[in-house]
Amino acid sequence: MKILVVEDDPDTGAFLKKGLQEAGHVVDLSVTGRDGLVRAVGEPYEIIIVDRRLPGLDGLALVKTVRGAGIATPVMFLTTMTGVGDRVEGLEAGADDYLVKPFAFSELLARVNAMARRPPMRSRETVLRVADLEMDLIARKVHRGGQDIALQQREFQLLEYLMRHAGKTVTRSMLLEGVWGFHFDPRTNIVETHVSRLRSKIDKGFGADLIETVRGSGYCLRALS
Repeated sequence: MKILVVEDDPDTGAFLKKGLQEAGHVVDLSVTGRDGLVRAVGEPYEIIIVDRRLPGLDGLALVKTVRGAGIATPVMFLTTMTGVGDRVEGLEAGADDYLVKPFAFSELLARVNAMARRPPMRSRETVLRVADLEMDLIARKVHRGGQDIALQQREFQLLEYLMRHAGKTVTRSMLLEGVWGFHFDPRTNIVETHVSRLRSKIDKGFGADLIETVRGSGYCLRALS
């Protein structure tokens, strides 16, 4: 795989580049956020590994800009920031995984391989439809009843997950893992807040609600009968 590492610490950067190359990958190393952004936007990568704290342009801003440009390359954050709020912020920015320093290289490599196994967008459906709701995964656009609906990155991911599981009840734990990448409960109302925002955009003013709360279980995106 071709991997971009954005890391300003020379020892960590060299360690990552050497280890990933020994594992058979092609690795580009950037030591500033701005250089990393130029490469991430201008070249095709299969994985991007980003330090949270970078000179010039921090990792959070880098990932937000990459996602804003419509680039869906899997991203892993590396950081010494260990708080739950920090992890939530990183995943909210559009990262797919979050690894805290110091880390074992074997774990990093396992996480990189796991991200690489996820089906690429081109091999999956490119348009999802439920009732009069339509999502174009390539153009990153959502319509309902012919009206454009503007969604933020995480709202888009949440709706995509619900649409791929249309007609089925999805639990809070399923959403935390499938949308945010959490394998634990962060003890926040992050799911409820985003579902509420999503409802206000895709249900309000359309006459019939698609997102249904399944009391005591979770949520269901249902097709209208």
